[in-house]
Amino acid sequence: MKAVKVIPSGESVVLTYEQVEPPVSGPHQVTVEVSAIGVNFMDLAAKTGAMGGNYRPDVPGVEGAGRIVAMGAEVTGFQIGDRVAWVFVRHSYAQQIVADVDALVKIPDDIDDHTAAAVMMQGLTASHFATCFYPVQPGDIALVHAGAGGLGRLLTQIIKLRGGTVISRVSSEAKIAVAKAAGADHVIVSDNGTFAQEAIRLSAGEGVHVVYDGSGPATFQGSLDALRRAGTFCWYGPVLGGPGPIDIMSLPKSIKLGYAVFFDHIHTPDLLREKAGQLFDWLRCGALTIEIGGVYPLADADKALTDLQSRKTTGKLILIP
Repeated sequence: MKAVKVIPSGESVVLTYEQVEPPVSGPHQVTVEVSAIGVNFMDLAAKTGAMGGNYRPDVPGVEGAGRIVAMGAEVTGFQIGDRVAWVFVRHSYAQQIVADVDALVKIPDDIDDHTAAAVMMQGLTASHFATCFYPVQPGDIALVHAGAGGLGRLLTQIIKLRGGTVISRVSSEAKIAVAKAAGADHVIVSDNGTFAQEAIRLSAGEGVHVVYDGSGPATFQGSLDALRRAGTFCWYGPVLGGPGPIDIMSLPKSIKLGYAVFFDHIHTPDLLREKAGQLFDWLRCGALTIEIGGVYPLADADKALTDLQSRKTTGKLILIP
């Protein structure tokens, strides 16, 4: 089979598409023929080393969908031929993967593989942000950064489902229509920290109840400024870097500042399937929609990551083995 490999080359890293040994499933594992792979900023970090630590896998990718073709011992609840989706299964940029069954959810018959692969990480993340980390209530005003991206669009839709108002920040005029189509009530065009004053104006001078910011240090201060008293700052996304040391006693008003940890939302297999099932239900009834912004052959994974990093794309990018 073939897979994308991360190959160090001097001070840089290149991605190659090459023949590798097929994986073999062990106890409590299955082998999956991959049909679609979600592209994420985490995959970019696998190439750049932006997440630090030991996260530099030889084959990137953590999200996708496909069909079970082989099973190891002691597998229950699944059978060969089942269509499954996953998130945080490493080495997903490949024609086949091996996955622990605890990491898998069955795909309903009326959800296609591309949609299932596109919704897992960003959908579960958006669900965590808006229903758990800060449970949006009717009347709440939220500032959503990167509102035209895959996560931003899903987050906007879930906030609206819960009765909130969305102020979406996008980086260019071309993305206004995308953010509006997701349900944003207001859209601010800004690629730096100058959005705060407009967010305060749009929230009747009070500031927003919650900010969802994964845009890196450039927007951190503006997000703080945009919050109302006792507002909540949901910071996420290590790939673009953190804000640096914070003198908490220098904050000009009472706020709640936190880092949203994905696995707090789905820390058991039952929770994974419950939360994924909710996403599938929303998709099925039309309450949630997925925009697939680009489909690339797996061999073009490097181009997909370059396009993602450029922030010129909208929606979710998908790789096809």
